[in-house]
Amino acid sequence: MNPIILPVFPRGFHVGPLFIHYYALAYIIGLLAGWRLVRAVAARPPVAASAVQIDDFLTWAVLGVILGGRAGYVLFYQPGYYFTHPLAIPAVWDGGMSFHGGFLGVTTAILIFCWKHGLNPIRFADRIAVAVPIGLFLGRCANFVNGELWGRPAPANFPLAMVYPGDPYQLPRYPSELIEASLEGILLFIVMILFARSQSVRNRSGTLTGVFLLGYGIARITGECFREPDPFLGFLPFGTTMGQLLSIPMVIAGLFFLFLSRSKRAT
Repeated sequence: MNPIILPVFPRGFHVGPLFIHYYALAYIIGLLAGWRLVRAVAARPPVAASAVQIDDFLTWAVLGVILGGRAGYVLFYQPGYYFTHPLAIPAVWDGGMSFHGGFLGVTTAILIFCWKHGLNPIRFADRIAVAVPIGLFLGRCANFVNGELWGRPAPANFPLAMVYPGDPYQLPRYPSELIEASLEGILLFIVMILFARSQSVRNRSGTLTGVFLLGYGIARITGECFREPDPFLGFLPFGTTMGQLLSIPMVIAGLFFLFLSRSKRAT
């Protein structure tokens, strides 16, 4: 089968003198869409937070995503480079964000915010978890448009093999960004919405958080099987990638939250 030859997509567009990057736009739309969804889910019984509190948390979420995502990339992926080039650490416009770091950043923001406002942090996290796949989907779509995070070489009979314009070898590859967008974004979003519709699930604090952590961990580990590892890291022990190793604790944490939520009364 002939592979799909991808064109060079622009990385954004101009609005007057301002250049809007698609990756930044994905973050903005994801945060705003997630905010509206969390507002709706949090209002369903048992109420996790008021609409005003959800509005206030949006700023915390933005800081958690950006600061945590950047710090995670620096620490997990290229600590040697950034510790010797510290002035490059704030340069997020040059790329380099880690979902696992952003997850830790938002988790920290949730804990501090709930402590300040006297909210149940697990119940609050349950509502936030429902919206996260929106941002994951948009982020992977932006990765595809940017022509980054290529897939591994695909077999000759794979019908959707793609040749990336920046690939020096011009090999037919898996569209790993679209595979991850489907798993982490679309599929996980459907699962989270279906679970969130049930009041019995919402009553058991930690269930939605557990479903998200387990679902994302499995989706990421699976998606990484089609994705070329980062060139500066390569394959890690046992043929794993950094994304897979960082996702294993999420799977374990997800199972823990699901076990905990089923072994206690609704809270």
